[in-house]
Amino acid sequence: MSTGNGAHSAPAPQDKPATYTTTDTATGTDTGTHTGTATDTTAATGTGPAATAAPGNAPATEKTASAAGEQEPAEARKPSMFSSLRIRNYRLFAMGQAVSNTGTWMQRIAQDWLVLSLTGSATAVGITTALQFLPMLLFGLYGGLVADRYDKRRLLLATQSVMGLTGLALAVLTLSGHVHIAHVYVLAFVLGLATVVDNPARQTFVSEMVGPAQIRNAVSLNSANFQSARLVGPAIAGVLIAAVGSGWAFLFNGLSFLAPVASLLLVRTGELHSTERAPRCKGQLREGLSYVRSHPELMWPIVLVGFVGTFGFNFPIWLTAFTDRVFQEGAGTYGLLNTLMAVGSVAGALLSARRGTSRMRLMAGAALLFGVLEMIAALTPSFWLFAALMAPIGIMGLTFNVTANSSVQLASDPAMRGRVMSLYMMVFMGGTPIGGPVMGWITDTFGARVGFLSGGVVSAVVAVGVGLALARAGGLRLRFDMRRGHRHLRFVPRESGSEPDADPGAAAAPERGDGRERVPSAA
Repeated sequence: MSTGNGAHSAPAPQDKPATYTTTDTATGTDTGTHTGTATDTTAATGTGPAATAAPGNAPATEKTASAAGEQEPAEARKPSMFSSLRIRNYRLFAMGQAVSNTGTWMQRIAQDWLVLSLTGSATAVGITTALQFLPMLLFGLYGGLVADRYDKRRLLLATQSVMGLTGLALAVLTLSGHVHIAHVYVLAFVLGLATVVDNPARQTFVSEMVGPAQIRNAVSLNSANFQSARLVGPAIAGVLIAAVGSGWAFLFNGLSFLAPVASLLLVRTGELHSTERAPRCKGQLREGLSYVRSHPELMWPIVLVGFVGTFGFNFPIWLTAFTDRVFQEGAGTYGLLNTLMAVGSVAGALLSARRGTSRMRLMAGAALLFGVLEMIAALTPSFWLFAALMAPIGIMGLTFNVTANSSVQLASDPAMRGRVMSLYMMVFMGGTPIGGPVMGWITDTFGARVGFLSGGVVSAVVAVGVGLALARAGGLRLRFDMRRGHRHLRFVPRESGSEPDADPGAAAAPERGDGRERVPSAA
């Protein structure tokens, strides 16, 4: 397994084929030194050296890539939608997560509705969400450092157990009739503390189970798994809340964590793609931050994820407010809206699983459309049109999330991946303590429509800004051409500005350092 910066090539076969260095300009990440993995980037995307070299050199590069690709196993060249499930360890892990994710979604719906029932305030819902994610904001980088230093399987056994106990505690309090809003706040904070270590450990443990060649597929299937549970969990939660109350949903969630604990105990550790653990020494947090800052292909996606996660993903606040105040419906309707969004999210995750690459252009475009759809939904007067928009919002939100996640993982050095992913999750989830109360206050003060609209505006504006920043980092600029028969808006290289078919997903990027790490293309 390659250990270079951004390396993600598959383990070399016994008979070593031609080795070459290439860059995946579709994602803006260095693909390391590949051994027989031409279709990983060049053949699959039409990018890499063949797409960016001078015309005279292109045939030779394509020939080298083709020769190497002939020796790569078929499943590595053309991964299917569910190729990661062929790996036993990941298959067990995914089954355990499917059960636990269903319980998690049940608790999310039940907790939001319980808080609204106890307080009648959208701000209180936002505070609960903020407390759950505040530990990620405060201690997120430390969680990544722990994930880099210690055995990830053992860490997950501990964190999953703690998370199950918080669900059981909330179930006992609710079913006994002694629950108070302070109890919900405290347990939300404890759950957040467990998540600080659980998230980076789980993200990086997936790469150890499937290997670098399957990271994109596994990240997409993880999202599909989580969102598929979103189809079932809210529906069950809505029925349980209406029939017997929130307590039984919390009980199911607490017991559901037995499944991932059992799957982790059944993992064959000898089949893991183990990475070297980070040694204990001073300055490792600063080292992680400096590493991200010096790599635009990591920094700009994380910036975009931070803004969209902080201001664009406050659906517990907005959907409860729309359900209760705008459409004057109950818990069943709230569950329906979450289910419709989950349908779109599952579709987005499965479409992402089919893709062989994660393009920066797709990431920025999905974030832009996500914000625009939120703005349209905020202004629509019809309930059914509002409900119908939940699916495309789910598709765009999940496409953005999966593309950003896989791009960042693949661009990271394995020894740094825990700290990089903890920063990723810190800005994505840890921004909620800021965005949750702010959006809750806007929703309470100015109405649900203004709150939802403001989240969409922030997401769309920042997506445009980050897209332009990535274009600049990739040596591109935006050009307007109003002539008939020409593309009116396209990216072209800054130095020439005249190439008619410049593609920001395939443009060459200036080399940096030793020639293996490159500034990413704009898209």
